[in-house]
Amino acid sequence: MKLLMRLPVLALFTMLTFSSCSTDSLDDKAEALELSLISTQTKAIEIEILDLINDHRLSNGLNALKGMNIVKSVAFSHTDYMVDNDQISHDNFYTRSNYLKTNAGAKKVSENVAYGYSTAQGVVKAWIKSESHKANLEGDFTNFDISAEKNEDGRWYFTNIFIKK
Repeated sequence: MKLLMRLPVLALFTMLTFSSCSTDSLDDKAEALELSLISTQTKAIEIEILDLINDHRLSNGLNALKGMNIVKSVAFSHTDYMVDNDQISHDNFYTRSNYLKTNAGAKKVSENVAYGYSTAQGVVKAWIKSESHKANLEGDFTNFDISAEKNEDGRWYFTNIFIKK
C-alpha cells in the first residue's frame, strides 16, 4: 500500500527532474546573470530537434518557426550553465527573457529544458507528452532555437527557447 501512495510522488519528481518549461510569467528570483553571446557550431541533434518541432507544428496547422542566432546563443549560455551546475533549471530565465526582448525584438519569450535524453525524438516526444511543454511547442511564436550540450558523463542537456517578435 505504501508503494502505491509513493508512485504518484515518484512520477511527479521524475517528470520535473528530466524536463521543464518556463514562460514569461515565471518570477525569477535568481541573481542577475551576465549573458555573453557566443557563436556555437550547430549539432546534428539540434537540427533534428528543430525539424521535429516544426514538423509537429505544421501537422497541427501552425506556422513553422525560424531559427535565430541570438536565440541560439542565449540558449547555449543557459545549457552551459546547467552542465556546469549538473542540474536542470530555469535559473535566470527573467534575465534571458529581458535580454531577448531588448536585443532580439521579442515581445514574448518561453523555454523548455531537459536532460538525459539521448535522441532528438526522445526529447521532443517527452515535451509533447507534457501539457506545459507542448503548450510552448504549439505556442504563438515566430522564432526559436536550441542548444544541446553533453556533460562529462556524456548526458545531454537541452535548452529550447521560443520568442514572438
